[in-house]
Amino acid sequence: MRIVCIGGGAAGLYFALLMKRQHPAHSIAVIERNRAFDTFGWGVVFSDATMQSMREWDPETASKIEDAFNHWDDIELLFKGRKLRTTGHGFVGIGRKRMLNILQERCIELGVELVFEREVDGDQEFPDADLIISADGVNSKIRNKYADIFKPDAQVRPNRYIWLGTDKVFDAFTFEFKRTEFGWFQAHIYRFDDKTSTFIVETTEDVFNAHGLDRADQNQSIAFCEGLFAETLDGHKLMTNASHLRGSAWLNFNRLICEKWSHFNGKSHVALMGDSVHTAHFAIGSGTKLAIDDAIELTRQFDIFGHEAKSIPAALEAYEQIRKVDVARIQNAARNAMEWFEVVGHRYADQLEPEQFMYSMLTRSQRISHENLRLRDKAWLEGYERWFAARAGVEAAANEAAPPPMFTPYKVRGLALQNRVVMSPMAMYSARDGAPNDLHLVHLGARAMGGAALVFPEMTCVSPDARITPGCLGLWNDSQAGAFRRVVEFVHGETPAKIGVQLGHAGRKGATKPPWEGIDQPLDEGGWPLISASPLPYLPHSVVPRPMTREDMYRVISDFVAATRRAAEVGFDILELHAAHGYLLSSFLSPLTNLRTDDYGGSHENRARFPLEVFRAVRSVWPEARPVSVRLSAHDWFEGGNTPDDAAIFAAMFKDAGADLIDCSSGQVVKEEQPVYGRLFQTPFSDKIRNEIGVATIAVGAISEADHANSIIAAGRADLCAVARPHLADPAFVIHEAAKIGYKGQAWPKQYLSGRLQYETNLARAAEAAGGAR
Repeated sequence: MRIVCIGGGAAGLYFALLMKRQHPAHSIAVIERNRAFDTFGWGVVFSDATMQSMREWDPETASKIEDAFNHWDDIELLFKGRKLRTTGHGFVGIGRKRMLNILQERCIELGVELVFEREVDGDQEFPDADLIISADGVNSKIRNKYADIFKPDAQVRPNRYIWLGTDKVFDAFTFEFKRTEFGWFQAHIYRFDDKTSTFIVETTEDVFNAHGLDRADQNQSIAFCEGLFAETLDGHKLMTNASHLRGSAWLNFNRLICEKWSHFNGKSHVALMGDSVHTAHFAIGSGTKLAIDDAIELTRQFDIFGHEAKSIPAALEAYEQIRKVDVARIQNAARNAMEWFEVVGHRYADQLEPEQFMYSMLTRSQRISHENLRLRDKAWLEGYERWFAARAGVEAAANEAAPPPMFTPYKVRGLALQNRVVMSPMAMYSARDGAPNDLHLVHLGARAMGGAALVFPEMTCVSPDARITPGCLGLWNDSQAGAFRRVVEFVHGETPAKIGVQLGHAGRKGATKPPWEGIDQPLDEGGWPLISASPLPYLPHSVVPRPMTREDMYRVISDFVAATRRAAEVGFDILELHAAHGYLLSSFLSPLTNLRTDDYGGSHENRARFPLEVFRAVRSVWPEARPVSVRLSAHDWFEGGNTPDDAAIFAAMFKDAGADLIDCSSGQVVKEEQPVYGRLFQTPFSDKIRNEIGVATIAVGAISEADHANSIIAAGRADLCAVARPHLADPAFVIHEAAKIGYKGQAWPKQYLSGRLQYETNLARAAEAAGGAR
């Protein structure tokens, strides 16, 4: 084949040399706009996995790169006058220029044609090419030419950064955070050869402008950074090799992903590779990794389908499908890390102590978890667990391990919990006339015996017309209160757990069948009139709700107050107000469901007016020593709906009104929602509200193991973790998770103690067998 690679970066060069190595008959050229053996930038970071792949595909190149590598295991944090260090992280760095020079030399050795100082304006310049690789970077002309086909999704991120170097050699991947009178700056520093280190300085746009850096040239910007980080530089200078850039050389990161990766232009197949098709933020250092992996995968596909022109469509299709999966995984982690640095100044730097700040920084991408940190640096993590436990009031003896974060106690007002795990309210739809029965007793009692610190029945409705289905729980009469008392007394009498009640009103989502008869489907008969913020049905064929009048509001408030009094008399330990998931109070908060033009619609203050009236009424009759939480949908997942920024505004309002915790859920407000699911996908909402608003939070959603909960609690992303579906699958979820991570401090019910040793022994045997199999 005749192959032309446009762009002489890692992607274009490495693909060219691999294809030439695998099939020397190919005619391959790499076209680069810059001069021969000239490049810009400083150091790049590789992962061990990428290096292993390079060894397999071209040992000669891998050997030369490894010879030029600088390896380090440590991460060091400089923050608030402290220096903290952890080891076991395994980075390798190389100068970008040296790496590209090695690839260029290998290309020449294999017979690849290198063409320098040629600016390519489009693919039409190579009509004889069978395959054109567009590896010309984030500003790719070819990708932009076919934008309607490739469908690039590009986003300019808000932070400013400048990519510099220094002749000071650092022996760890170093992060330094410095506060100025206008805000925070951070430096990402790592060595890449025996005499030079990369030194990236980053800050927010408002801090950048406040310091006048928008008006500074490169020399002035360098002088500013040298002054700011003078203590760390210790007399060494900062350097730039970005003289080709005009102005200050401060940049905004461009996050990019394309829907389609290849195109046939009528004569040649055009494929995107490297930064022209995707980018990954430098916060996790994976841009070069993605480029190398792209080159390897497309070469692999030609090995599979054949090194001839007729195989190009099949190879490109497989390349795109396979690489999209890995790129999505890396970009997700990179997004998490990038967003951490974008908000670090106002969310973490002022609020967190250095120890917890470092833990948060290490786990920012969510790829590194609590137990992964234990594998990397057991001593550091155990020291951190001891620090965290002490702040939770647990002073572990010197010869004893501290409890993992999820097993530390938590207290709010007069409520003391034995650990940080909550069994989330989950609808059973099995009540009779609103009253709990034996099913609820067994359901809640089993989970309380299984180690959860706090259990909740499903949303308990404050009136008959507040129900979702005829099988929903209610607390509008004394008979229901009596049935609840039986459950509460069991939990209090037979377990160390506490039990809460979640009060709510279904609003426009009421009068439906139980889900096993049709999710959200209206009742065929026996329904009731619905009320909501506005006359909008949940489904097109759902009952149209009546917009609430002021008289309706008075009645509903009265219903909530009456139910609250009954809940207090029954003995519930905590009350949660359900203002999420599109139910009545949620329908006021969301602009998607609140179209009112009176004092209860429009602005945030107006949309929150009625939910806050309900909250204040509830709080006024709920015992002072018992806490109240509020569940919010922190994201509507639909255009025009509430976002996490809106949720933070509402959280602040409820905090000011006396809420003790915000339970951070999302969605279910409109049926047309488009949520983005993933591991711990709602935890960022809790993180934002807890650390920006300064109110305790409950994280919920896709938390399914101890490692998840420990990571969330340890990083300060939530105070409690609500676990739902795993509790349906395993009533003893908490005591089982304690056993899986080897924690002995979680009590088992005395009646079940004879099963504990066998369970823990079987886990140990399974782990030993798995280790032997490897």
